[in-house]
Amino acid sequence: MRPIGIDLFSGAGGLSLGFEQAGFDVVAAVEIDPIHAAVHAFNFPRCATICRSVTGLSGDDIRKAAKLGKKKVDVVFGGAPCQGFSMIGQRALDDPRNSLVKDFVRIVSELKASYFVFENVKGLTVGNHKAFLDELIEAFDHEGYSVRLPWKVLDAANYSVPQSRERLILMGARKGLKLPDYPAMTSRPAGSRGLLDVLPEGPSCKDALEDLPDAEDFDELLESDAVKVKWKKPSRYAMILRGLSNSSDDFSYRRSFDPELLTSSLRTDHTDISRRRFAQTAGGEIEPISRFFKLPEKGVSNTLRAGTDSARGAFTSPRPIHYKHARCITVREMMRLHGYPDWFRMHVTKWHGAREVGNSVPPPLAKAVAAEVMKATGVKPAMPEETLELGDPSLLSLDMGSAAAHFGIAVPISQRNRKGASKRRQWDDEAAQAAE
Repeated sequence: MRPIGIDLFSGAGGLSLGFEQAGFDVVAAVEIDPIHAAVHAFNFPRCATICRSVTGLSGDDIRKAAKLGKKKVDVVFGGAPCQGFSMIGQRALDDPRNSLVKDFVRIVSELKASYFVFENVKGLTVGNHKAFLDELIEAFDHEGYSVRLPWKVLDAANYSVPQSRERLILMGARKGLKLPDYPAMTSRPAGSRGLLDVLPEGPSCKDALEDLPDAEDFDELLESDAVKVKWKKPSRYAMILRGLSNSSDDFSYRRSFDPELLTSSLRTDHTDISRRRFAQTAGGEIEPISRFFKLPEKGVSNTLRAGTDSARGAFTSPRPIHYKHARCITVREMMRLHGYPDWFRMHVTKWHGAREVGNSVPPPLAKAVAAEVMKATGVKPAMPEETLELGDPSLLSLDMGSAAAHFGIAVPISQRNRKGASKRRQWDDEAAQAAE
């Protein structure tokens, strides 16, 4: 019996995948956005995807949805959106904007989870935000949980991910249980020099992307996000993501998928002017007009960001420029830089797909953290024998209305503020092309 995990604020499922790879069965995922929830349901067909806010959601509601009965919940994990600012004379955790964080603590307690992992942005650890963290730790203490201190900010580039991405990780255990440790770094960022030279060099952008055929060789990718292709020679990193080589510490369920299909690769039709600017920019530098970052071939990507949601203008953060091709990278290429295997798919549009990647925790970083939780449980992770069929591909192309209808709910997300989006896009013609 594999230990049980539950993902709150799951998005497309970066944390879900990392915990599954560490040996947990992720039996329930809560996500308010129907489009992201549908993508999670596609990639995790055995998981109960609960499309609603955690506000008003009880531990018993989750148990019923996942058909858990009275089974023990081993770990609850997630990254609750929070503001983190203290108001004068008022506790930050009492700020209504941070109610979702309080709901995270409440649900962990209601489920009587043995462990929890709370992840968030590095910014939560500086300035006035530190008071918020202190209050959060106090809230867990009040509910009967110890927290591993000092808390740490982990960089995905130190865990075999070709991307610099720092995340606050807060881990805790029900009092009386062994606290998990923070994972030791497994690599140094590709192309780096300094104090971490004792560590092996992690994968580079070239290691992540070189075996992928150029999306611009396929006219089909102007209209579709998938096409049959012939692959190039993969690096060791790419071999694992393609399913050609097994990682000894990956205890996830294998998925049945077509290995000849290049997915999540809808093209952007750039202007000739933009292409010339992109080609003239050196790797690791910022293109001066668009302000797009160009990937360094032998280094790591900058942090891939999600941009704003529909309520705040539906603005997609720019995708980096490919180190070899004079274009922005595709969603699949973003996923390679994030550590997603090739069977995993995002929404077919560039806007939703890029946001799903940018909002997620890189699975290799999640796996490293989850493996330490697994060690604390005392359970030896087991490799499942079963291969899972992925969900209905139509889940990947639903718009907000049809996705909400799929889950039998009203549309919970504000529609795009197109006036706001237009203002934000005036700074460069390419930003409009990179967004959907």
